[in-house]
Amino acid sequence: MSVAGPPGPVMDRDEVDRALARLDAEHEAIETSLLALQDHAGRRLLEGAGLTGTTQERWQSTEQQITLLWAYFDAYADALRTAHEVRARRRWPNRDDLVELTELLRGESVTVAGGAAPAPSASITGPAKLTERFTLIDLVARMNDLYAHSLDMVVAADAVWSALPARIDLLAAELHRTRHLAHSVGVRPGEHPAGDDLERITAELTRLREQVVSDPLAFWQPARGSSAPGGGRPHTERYDREARALEDVRREIDAVLTVRQDAELRLGRLRDVLSRADRTLAEARSARGEVLAKIAASEVPAVSGPSTALQEQLAMASDYRRHAQWHRLSPLLESLEQKAEDELMRARESLTAVTQPLAVRAELRGRLDAYKAKVGRLGFAEDPLLVERYDAARRMLWSAPCDLRVAEQAVLRYQQAAAEVLASRVPQQGGPTDRRGEA
Repeated sequence: MSVAGPPGPVMDRDEVDRALARLDAEHEAIETSLLALQDHAGRRLLEGAGLTGTTQERWQSTEQQITLLWAYFDAYADALRTAHEVRARRRWPNRDDLVELTELLRGESVTVAGGAAPAPSASITGPAKLTERFTLIDLVARMNDLYAHSLDMVVAADAVWSALPARIDLLAAELHRTRHLAHSVGVRPGEHPAGDDLERITAELTRLREQVVSDPLAFWQPARGSSAPGGGRPHTERYDREARALEDVRREIDAVLTVRQDAELRLGRLRDVLSRADRTLAEARSARGEVLAKIAASEVPAVSGPSTALQEQLAMASDYRRHAQWHRLSPLLESLEQKAEDELMRARESLTAVTQPLAVRAELRGRLDAYKAKVGRLGFAEDPLLVERYDAARRMLWSAPCDLRVAEQAVLRYQQAAAEVLASRVPQQGGPTDRRGEA
């Protein structure tokens, strides 16, 4: 509020006319702004909404500010009209007219009655005075301040209402489609975690929309350092969190749908892998019997039977497919696929371990025949020592049961004898050739 005092030097006619022209333009601009505020969609929504929390408190204050604005504007218009009436008395105003006009245009000529005008630092609902006086400049400044505060509140609420409810509705529509799809593949609350997530997201979106509609300012983030009305943005953290959660659920349901599409193919592959594992174990059991009959003094590991647990789980997976319980089939298939590969690997390792003695015997047989062929090529096949040791090793390797340790020693003795014969007799065969060369 301005401090009362003399308005300064008396204005001349030109100064009065210029001041009136400026005030007329100002009057028109203020009226346009107030009418725009009156017609603002956000203000109309605030008037009809069931508000709560911060928005309810601020709107009660803002409504009083808007009422004050119109009261100030009416007082401003009355003062300006009075000034025009004084100026219209005569074309060339006399000194008394100019003194009166100076008082009207520069002095505290505007009186607001009934305690309608709170001090700038006071609350809009604070204690009021019976009357207050303003200069036209001070009154415009007061109106600008009240207008900025009122518009800021209206624009902020309207921005939140324009941004969040529509986005929440779109997400709710997507949520509805996702729920329908989830139910079609058996993803339901209490039966699958994704079904529980859908229930929680539904409840949270319902609460969020109710809160946004009733208390939009609770979702408004003012811009730091901005003094412009409506400076800021809606904060959407809760909405964004639920949107991400829904996307996670959709990915889970997509995985279930993928299972539905290729379930039969994957089940067929599982049956094939487990069948190969069973055949390999059967081969290992048969080989174990052969080893025990043909190989003596050898530790042969036992061979387990096929995994009944995996067969039961495979039957359960087939049952899930028949009853379209895709949400249960999905994790079971993933687990079974890994277990089936492990089972096949175990069967192969078992076959390898069981047939190891036969492989050793085959290696010894091959080594013995290879050395016999070598000495035969060099002309020593009929050497008595070699024939004796070859026959001894061959009887051991081709008899049943075969003692591998004894047979290996017999093969080594044959190798050593062959090496000695070759070392001692091959140079002697070269002697006559040398003598013929000397003759």
